[in-house]
Amino acid sequence: MTDLSEHDEDGPVEISSEELAAVPDTELPTVVIIGRPNVGKSTLFNRVVGSQQAIVEDRPGITRDRKVLEASWLEVPFLVVDTGGWMPDGDALDAKVSRQVEEAVREADVVLFVVDGSVGLTDDDQAIANWVRRSERDVIVVANKADNERRETDRWEFLSLGLGDPVPVSALHGRRAGDLLDVVIERFPEEARRVPDRDDDDQFEEGETWDDDDIVPPRVAIIGRPNVGKSTLFNRLVGEDRAVVHDMAGTTRDAIDTLVETEDGPMVFIDTAGMRRKGRIDDSAEYYSMVRALRALDDADVALLVIDGTEGVTSQDQRLAERIDASGCPILIVLNKWELVGTEERLDVLAELQRRLAFVGDVPILKISALTGKNVDKLRPHLQESIAQYHTRVPTRDVNKVIAAAQQRAPAPKGAKILYAVQGAIDPPTFTLFVNKELQSTYLRYIERTIREEFGLGSTAIKIRVRKKS
Repeated sequence: MTDLSEHDEDGPVEISSEELAAVPDTELPTVVIIGRPNVGKSTLFNRVVGSQQAIVEDRPGITRDRKVLEASWLEVPFLVVDTGGWMPDGDALDAKVSRQVEEAVREADVVLFVVDGSVGLTDDDQAIANWVRRSERDVIVVANKADNERRETDRWEFLSLGLGDPVPVSALHGRRAGDLLDVVIERFPEEARRVPDRDDDDQFEEGETWDDDDIVPPRVAIIGRPNVGKSTLFNRLVGEDRAVVHDMAGTTRDAIDTLVETEDGPMVFIDTAGMRRKGRIDDSAEYYSMVRALRALDDADVALLVIDGTEGVTSQDQRLAERIDASGCPILIVLNKWELVGTEERLDVLAELQRRLAFVGDVPILKISALTGKNVDKLRPHLQESIAQYHTRVPTRDVNKVIAAAQQRAPAPKGAKILYAVQGAIDPPTFTLFVNKELQSTYLRYIERTIREEFGLGSTAIKIRVRKKS
C-alpha cells in the first residue's frame, strides 16, 4: 500500500523515540496510533507502513517505547507511530506505557484513535476520548474490524465520543484502508501535502511547458465493470482527432491519466481498472487496483459510468453508481455497445436503468458505440455542463435571496427558520444553513431542490450542512 524510504535486509527500519528526537528536523507530519489494548493498533500500523515485518508487540504494556516508521500515501511522506495500549489505571508498567502514549500525542499532527467496531463502545474508549479531546490534537476515530457492511453501520455508535465521524476500516483485510489514509493526508498542512517534483520533462513534447499557475484541467474518470468497453472509449476520447499533450502515470499501473487538448481546452481522462464485486476479488493486485480506481474517482470532476448495453444494468453497475453518487462528483451514464442491442430490447434496457438507478436522479444517459465512435462526440457538451455545475460558486447575497423567497412561499414547520446561508465550498457545491431550530428532512429536500433549480445545478450533487444557532 505504501512506499518506505528506508529498508534493511530484515525489513523496514525501526526508529526509537530517542533516535527520532536526535533528528534535527524531519519536516514530516507525524501520525500517532492510539487506543486501548487489543483493538488492532499494531495491525493498522503494519497496514499503513505496507509491511508485516514491522517490529510491533501484540501484548499490551510490553512496548516501552514508541515505534516510528516512515511511510507514504499518494507520494506524500509522513511518520507513523505505533503505541502501546493506553491503560492509566493499570500497574506501574501500564502507567509507563500510558505516559509514552501521552507524550507521542503531544508531538502528533494527526492522532488515529482506534476503537473495536466488533465490540462497540467501552468505558475505556470513553476515558481515552475525554483525555485526547483535551490534548487539542487533530483526532480521527478509526472503527477497526469493520469487515462487512453491517460492521460499517455499527461505527455510528462511536459518534458519542464527540470526535467527529468515525472512519470504518478493517486493518487485517485492508478494507477501506485507502479511504482512511486519504482522510489522514487531508489533515496535513498544505506544504506537507505537496508532492515532490518528479523528473517528467522527458514525457513532455518539445516546446511544451507546465506552469503551476495554470488552471488545473478537469478530470474525467471512466468507471465500470470489466469488459464493458472502458478502454475502447478511453482510446476513442484521446484518439487521432485530439492532440495528446502529456501522458503521465497515474496512482497505479492500472490507472493512466492522459491530458488531452480538446475543443473546450485541456482535459484529463482517466482509464481505470474494471471493478468486480469484492467477493469475487481473489488477487491482492486486483484489490489494490480497485482501491486506486476508487481513489481516481474521488479526485474526478465528473465520472462516466460505462454500462454494457447488451447485458443491461447489473447489480455491480448499481453498486458502482452508488459509489460515484457517494463521492459527490457528477455522473454521466454511458450505454456502450448500443449498436448490438435490438430495437425491442432497447426499451427494456432503458426501463431497467430507470428503475435500478433512480437514486442518481435525472442524469444524462448517452447511448454510444465506443468501437465505431458513433455518438461519442455527444459526450463533449454534457461533460462541459456537468463540470461547470460541479464548480459553480454562488454569491452569498443570491443564496440568501433565493432561500428567503423559498421560506416565504413555504415556511418551515414548528417555527423553524433559516436565518442565514452561505456556500462554503465547491466540488460539489456545499451550502451551510444557519437555523434557529432543527429543520425536518422533507423541508431540507425542498430547500435543496429550490437551490438546484434556481442556480441551474442540474443533476450534480449538492451538500447541505445545517448549523443551529447556540
